[in-house]
Amino acid sequence: MNTKDLLRLGVPLGEATRRATDFVAKFILGGGDKLRLHEEVVAIVANPSAFLADDLRKDFANALLNATPRNKWLSPLQPSSGLRPPSPAPASEGTRAEPVKYHQWGEGLDHEAVMQMEKACLLPVSVAGALMPDAHVGYGLPIGGALATENAVIPYAVGVDIACRMKMTVLDIPVRDLEQKAERLTRAIEAETRFGVGASFRERRQHDVLDTDWSVSPITKQNKDKAWSQLGTSGSGNHFVEFGLFTAHSKINELEAGTYLALLSHSGSRGTGAAVCDHYSKLAFSQFPDLPSELKRLAWLSLESQEGQEYWAAMELMGQYAAANHLCIHRHIAEHLGAQVLLDLENHHNFAWKERHVIGGVEREVIVHRKGATPAGAGVLGIIPGSMATPGFVVSCKVNADSLKSATHGAGSAMSRKAANEKFNWKEVNHFLKQQGVTLISAGLDEVPMAYKNIRDVMAAQKDLVTVLGEFMPKLVKMAPSGERPED
Repeated sequence: MNTKDLLRLGVPLGEATRRATDFVAKFILGGGDKLRLHEEVVAIVANPSAFLADDLRKDFANALLNATPRNKWLSPLQPSSGLRPPSPAPASEGTRAEPVKYHQWGEGLDHEAVMQMEKACLLPVSVAGALMPDAHVGYGLPIGGALATENAVIPYAVGVDIACRMKMTVLDIPVRDLEQKAERLTRAIEAETRFGVGASFRERRQHDVLDTDWSVSPITKQNKDKAWSQLGTSGSGNHFVEFGLFTAHSKINELEAGTYLALLSHSGSRGTGAAVCDHYSKLAFSQFPDLPSELKRLAWLSLESQEGQEYWAAMELMGQYAAANHLCIHRHIAEHLGAQVLLDLENHHNFAWKERHVIGGVEREVIVHRKGATPAGAGVLGIIPGSMATPGFVVSCKVNADSLKSATHGAGSAMSRKAANEKFNWKEVNHFLKQQGVTLISAGLDEVPMAYKNIRDVMAAQKDLVTVLGEFMPKLVKMAPSGERPED
């Protein structure tokens, strides 16, 4: 019996669902008959007070008695919101009796991440969802989650680092330079980008994105100068710039099959993107004051409202800005080395798209949020990284409608940053990196390879979503040093 089964039997999300899961496990481990589980749960939900003295069932019963009824926080939409009830329609009082349909890839996903997906699919604006095999807990929507809504955008379902992306350029530099001229490559990275919270350039970079309209939102207007100073920087957290070996298994665009030296980067819209998320998520929170704390970060903005339109325009601008960041990093490093670009690929996540999908047998326009998930539509090429010592993959997409035409954006965290810092030490990590032939310029202990899921398992779990065209193996890696607050 899984979370979906419990929800259908009337167990509220949150502590009640967790206690129900504990009860199911204890019931089975204690020799209980699995065939009786359904009637057991139904009986406790129907009258929790009757089980308060029962050692096996009392925790579940107490959690039910303390749970907030869903009718309170999933009230009918206010007429002023401008939102139409999604289809399939909510239950009689404006609530969803069960989550809208979503598909999951991968086994043994983190329970809390699955719970977050369940909560998101209970919102009255949600119409479909998908959970990728790299899924782990995020703010609001889990990282690795794709959520389709009707005429509404959820700032925290986009994410804090709006339009975070991957970019890879294959360069005409000999592969042997990774070993013979590693210091030269290191100097190029350190000269042409900056890492750390608030990192900026004294001599500012130039890009046409600065000539676009930054007055689409008061937040982007206020932060334009900051954005300019941070143009071409990489930030902190799981952001990186690295050289490695790229092996194309077959011809990709104009690049022939073979092994090449390549540059790979991962970062987003820096401090301005975070400011946009902070401002508009708080506006969304204020519109739904009755949402309990566990659902607060799923508050939405109507795209027919001024706030929703401002956020959408700011998000689009941050997409252009994040792309400009990567272009500056790759262009300046290539120029520093006197190199020519043979292949240029990029894709992004932490964004929302207006797309047409078939929902409930009807094609319609929906807003697809991909938080730590990446587009996988027809003709799309993607880059899915592993870790600093495991491969990343260039892929072509198979267009799976059940995934909302999405795929994973990386390996995904296997543990929290705190757990990684407590579990690992640099002596063992450096020994492992040396065995893998990886030179680490700088990074935090919470970003070591062992803190991530096995990328090959993740790729195997989404073989119906993507086809592997090539493999990138990191060799010279730079991330923000230890002690930096993560911005990912």
